[in-house]
Amino acid sequence: MHNQSSRHTQAKEIHLSRTGFISPETPVGQKAYATPHERKPPTNLRLTTQLRTSGNPNPLPANSLSLAHPLPRSLTPMLSVDLEQIKKYNVPGPRYTSYPPAVHFKPELTTQRVLDSLHENNRTTRDISLYFHLPFCRSLCWYCGCNTVITRKQSQSETYLQYLGKEMAIISQLTNPRRKVTQIHLGGGTPTFLLPDEIRRLGRMVRESFQVAADVESSVEVDPRRLTREHIEALREAGHNRLSIGVQDTDPEVQAAINRIQPFELSRQTVEWARACGFQSISIDLIYGLPHQTVFSFAKTLDRILTLQPDRLALFSYAHVPWIKPAQKLLKPEAMPSPETKFAIFKLAVETLTNEGYAYIGMDHFAKRGDELEVAQRQGKLQRNFQGYSTRAGADIHAFGMTSISQTPDLYWQNEKLLDRYYARLDAGELPVACGYVLSPDDQLRRETIMRLMCDMKLDYPAMSRSLGVDFPSYFAQELAGLNNLEHDGLIETNSRGMQVTQSGRLLIRNIAMCFDPHVAASREGVYSRTI
Repeated sequence: MHNQSSRHTQAKEIHLSRTGFISPETPVGQKAYATPHERKPPTNLRLTTQLRTSGNPNPLPANSLSLAHPLPRSLTPMLSVDLEQIKKYNVPGPRYTSYPPAVHFKPELTTQRVLDSLHENNRTTRDISLYFHLPFCRSLCWYCGCNTVITRKQSQSETYLQYLGKEMAIISQLTNPRRKVTQIHLGGGTPTFLLPDEIRRLGRMVRESFQVAADVESSVEVDPRRLTREHIEALREAGHNRLSIGVQDTDPEVQAAINRIQPFELSRQTVEWARACGFQSISIDLIYGLPHQTVFSFAKTLDRILTLQPDRLALFSYAHVPWIKPAQKLLKPEAMPSPETKFAIFKLAVETLTNEGYAYIGMDHFAKRGDELEVAQRQGKLQRNFQGYSTRAGADIHAFGMTSISQTPDLYWQNEKLLDRYYARLDAGELPVACGYVLSPDDQLRRETIMRLMCDMKLDYPAMSRSLGVDFPSYFAQELAGLNNLEHDGLIETNSRGMQVTQSGRLLIRNIAMCFDPHVAASREGVYSRTI
């Protein structure tokens, strides 16, 4: 049995005062958290709720709120979430950062086939997006599903930079010099494992190898736990203008359970440094479904995060795949939120963020009204690729580092997944290609259809026919006939000229996209995370 704390008993009173969100464990008059920039909830606001446990230590708050006074601002809905509908459609499915998804990549793809594609592709002047995978982390977060190398040896970053230079030298020699780099992203791992001078050096290497556009969108993921102001300054000097901050959850109990202790003050300090150094956009990553999370603990996390006023937020569902990521076995099963609690947290987060003025872009992403992503979506110019949602259309991806994935119109290829193999291939003067996928003409039609659906939240059949060069309703007649259940459940609306995703359907866009994917039914269980 889980050792129930006082917040896990069957009936609780949660009090909010002028000084902050006070838990039942907090003595009267003492703040549970405080920063100079926190919003102040209304005075004497009191929320009473019956938290049912039904054998699970995490409360099930759905449909069980009884209010002595109106809900606090952070619990007032704007975009409403139907929990029964969410439960019905919570099935495994791809995230569609690519189509077909990476699980279909094949090791038979040869380096020569990649070189042929690069030579052909560089007859054009299409824009380029660069991705750099920097895999090193000093400690392992037990929930993590990323491709990482855990090490405390700082010398690893210097060696890795040398090999990134070798890989860039090969690709840059094949690249049409008239092609502009319009997007750069540093992901990981922890990109700020690099020392500040190494960050500056990587920035110089990029500009020496490629033509970088003056208005390049250059983003980087940072971990506040081992970050200095010099790191932030170095990132700006290297040309980065967007920052993505990993937070996941601000609750100390949750942080301890996932082996990621990160006091809120570190996150706040990171945001302040980034703004002082001139970053144009700040995004914060959160995860729901982690151990010890409850609706009310996550409400406090949201309230804290909203005091930082990020430009964008990513709200990821924790994907439990211990057969792929063995470290996840360290998470205690009895501490995990029940499916009902996880759904309720999702409902809370969506309704809170949309009520606070963030547009729900789709999937996991929220952006302030007027943000480039939100504007691009309204204008039908939003894109989606391995880096998530993007405003930069028509760019091929050249990716560097172990496990990174590149993309041209007819091809995906992924680098070696083990560090020593990645180094060995480059030492031999070869591109470190491990696997990939050659897209058929049908694949390319389906990729464009799924991307437009996930970005525009609609399909205009005449426009799609013109774009794809086929009669869209005829080509996809079987798929369109299969949409009846989605329409019956209110996820989409259709007529002879197209389909429109409804507000509730936006939350389940992965499910709708799966209707156009003939591969998905045969490979869902044990391969993909659930859609919520």
